[in-house]
Amino acid sequence: KRGAFTDARADRVGLFQEADGGTLFLDEIGDLPMALQAKILRVLQEREVRPPGATKAEPIDVRVVAATHHDLRRSVKEGRFREDLFYRLGVLTIERPPLRSRREDIPLRARHLLEEFCKRNPDLGARSFSDNALDRLSGLPFPGNVRELRNIIERAASLADSAVITADDMLPASASRLL
Repeated sequence: KRGAFTDARADRVGLFQEADGGTLFLDEIGDLPMALQAKILRVLQEREVRPPGATKAEPIDVRVVAATHHDLRRSVKEGRFREDLFYRLGVLTIERPPLRSRREDIPLRARHLLEEFCKRNPDLGARSFSDNALDRLSGLPFPGNVRELRNIIERAASLADSAVITADDMLPASASRLL
């Protein structure tokens, strides 16, 4: 709320309020500090938020979808994730194996990511992959999972000299290239 702290010059809507009546995606929930986990748990249990400076809580109706690369059961046992929040979020769990375990998905995902990137950047010339580029992609270890694949695709599309991305255009995130 306006005036709640220094530089609070206007009322602002928080993420839970913005998502009211819809869905809020919380990425990497397993990395949140315990203090923030407690606050999220309170919001989920009470189904209301109280913005800083507000005198009363405001009701919210939000479906929460959360993602993490951590094993939350282990994090709970190790005391790094709140057990009550784990059960509050765990209504439906969908486990996806890492990309390196689904190598058959790589060409399809790569094409889709390239198409998305080209829509956002219509001036780029790269529009497809050579077979050797897809073979190279399929052989990478992908410790960064789909995010790493996205970065490789965007880098290759940005640096490609033709409409077809070749294996030589493929650089893993750890590699560097002089322009």
